[in-house]
Amino acid sequence: MLNLFKKKHWTFPHNLYKPYLLTTSYMMKKLTKNNYRDLIENISIILKQGRRQAYRAVNWILVQTYWKIGKRIVEYEQEGKEKAEYGSELLAKLSKDLKIKFGKGFSKSNVYSMRNLYIKYENFQTLSGKLSWSHYVELLSLDDNLQRSFYEKQCIEEKWSVRELKRQINSALFFRVALSKDKKEVLELSKKGLTIEKAKDVIKDPYILEFLKIPEEYKYSEKELEQKIIDNLQMFLLELGKGFTFVSRQFRMTLGNKHFYVDLVFYHRILKCFVLIDLKIGKVNHLDIGQMNMYLNYFKAEENTEQDKDPIGIILSAEKDHIEVKYALGGISNKLFVSKYKLYLPDKKELEIKLADLLE
Repeated sequence: MLNLFKKKHWTFPHNLYKPYLLTTSYMMKKLTKNNYRDLIENISIILKQGRRQAYRAVNWILVQTYWKIGKRIVEYEQEGKEKAEYGSELLAKLSKDLKIKFGKGFSKSNVYSMRNLYIKYENFQTLSGKLSWSHYVELLSLDDNLQRSFYEKQCIEEKWSVRELKRQINSALFFRVALSKDKKEVLELSKKGLTIEKAKDVIKDPYILEFLKIPEEYKYSEKELEQKIIDNLQMFLLELGKGFTFVSRQFRMTLGNKHFYVDLVFYHRILKCFVLIDLKIGKVNHLDIGQMNMYLNYFKAEENTEQDKDPIGIILSAEKDHIEVKYALGGISNKLFVSKYKLYLPDKKELEIKLADLLE
């Protein structure tokens, strides 16, 4: 028996080794550098997706938890007939005691937001699992229901980060869109958000370009303005809105022996059309409008495919004379718009007054 354990007895026929050797050799050939990189990339994608799902799940649980806390605070107030305003002793005491027991996350402002979440969204079903607690904190800063509803819908639809949501609120996006509509359309805007069905739906007036950080008194050229926009293209796309993709800058068009250049060209994925943007640092005039009309005709004839709809032209100017623009645009069949741009955030109070007049 002992002889069975000697090394010489641990030999196998050569043909038994052969399939194993072939398989191993085949696997080693298959495990190339490219395949291994693909494996790492696939695992990375799975991990990132899992982490995003986990993050969303945790955020949704947090929103639910804070809504329940807010509900309990309001119920306590109603039982004791105590109104917990921001500076009240109840919220201050709650904040202090909860911080001692649970640590961070229970500042007075956060506890107030929990209470406010329940008050603004008493029906829990109206909350969205697509938004984080930080999104809701920003939305709760808006007292006006129309505004808050609009930003919530747009935030979900366009997948804004908290930073992007804050920027859109600060740039008064709701007012800039709403003031181009009638009362019925404004109410629809707050219920459904901005639905893009026609060229006019993607136009704002004014466009806010504060992210370019150009001082108001600085004398800049059109070329400098264009370069600043290219340097901040992600923020400019956010300002333009959903559906815009960048195509080109200084797009050349040749007519006869002459070359013409449109400053910026985009494509709108929803409307299925090119969007041409010309930049003017001064006041727009009828010659600028005629030139843009020529660009649109060129694109319809030379650049559009059968799937493309008629292009949209936007002249962005620092100033515009409404009467001159009205008459210059009269009779033009192309989708051509003139909008102002501003290098600073708008006066929200002034816009609120204008919107209130419209709604009345």
